[in-house]
Amino acid sequence: MIDAVTPAWFHPAQLAFKPRYEWAFGERIDHPETTARAESILAALRDSDRFAVEEPPPVPPGTLSAQHNGNLLALYRTASALPEGETFYPTVFPKRDQVQADPTRISHAGAFCFDAGTPLSSQTWEAARWSASCAWAAARALKKRRLPLTYALSRPPGHHATGKAFGGYCYLNNAAIAVSALLRGARVTVLDIDVHHGNGTQSLFYRNPRVQVVSIHEHPDACFPYFAGFPNETGAGAGSGTTLNVTEAAGCDGPRYMELLERQALPAIRAFAPDYLVLSAGLDTYALDPVGHFQLTTDDLREVGERIGRLGLPTVAVQEGGYHTEHLGRNAVALLDGLRTTLG
Repeated sequence: MIDAVTPAWFHPAQLAFKPRYEWAFGERIDHPETTARAESILAALRDSDRFAVEEPPPVPPGTLSAQHNGNLLALYRTASALPEGETFYPTVFPKRDQVQADPTRISHAGAFCFDAGTPLSSQTWEAARWSASCAWAAARALKKRRLPLTYALSRPPGHHATGKAFGGYCYLNNAAIAVSALLRGARVTVLDIDVHHGNGTQSLFYRNPRVQVVSIHEHPDACFPYFAGFPNETGAGAGSGTTLNVTEAAGCDGPRYMELLERQALPAIRAFAPDYLVLSAGLDTYALDPVGHFQLTTDDLREVGERIGRLGLPTVAVQEGGYHTEHLGRNAVALLDGLRTTLG
């Protein structure tokens, strides 16, 4: 059990970005990725005496460019010049190998995006950059201070962002940024427990033999991102065998989820024997979540944390999804408390 206070990172600029709506299956709906998500978690952390929230320093530009294509970063800077209050939604998505997209033209944004639900505004870059800074600071602290657990309240989330494209409400891959802070001289596992597959994280490390990516998620036949996260995706080249996708149908409850953890995900991590764990801490497996179809309870999320903590690995928890804002704060604290119970 961890007796010390667990450090957490968050920056107020992450609240400046406020997407209003998204297009889903041809319909305009209220955007689930609201500031209320971070505010709910922040309030719960501050109500507890087990966490200390601080602001991160800015992530070095070179750290971002090591994970993300320069054109993608240039596009975000282009969006920063949009008029206040104006939001751009990509609607045309050309095949990237058939066009010469210009990241200084906001109208070309669809060439760097893979869905119609992830908008750009003048605040996107600042919020995403500070979100990545939280993950970077949490990982740096874990390694330099030899801590058992740190937490990055990263909002917007990041695990769908690839090296060349954004989507799934994600702009910069925060988990990958955390890995980059840990990787020198070490092996790292990313365990993604978001209900959606982290296609971006998988793509960034698919050929890397020193980074294992394990994901438990709703089967992509019926769940975003649809085109990635199948069990036959296991890595390539030198990274062959370092990717594990554990899929389950809608309706997965707590006992079934623990079974997936204990029989597939955790044994694979033990076999890889990493030095650090980056936990992509999606909370949209919760039964009341509007964008997932799993049936976990708050107590289940605490137990998930306990079982992961028994790995005994220094762990950076990086916030991903979770959209039932009324209970999001308590669910985040439950997961973290579970980790605190068994990590030491």
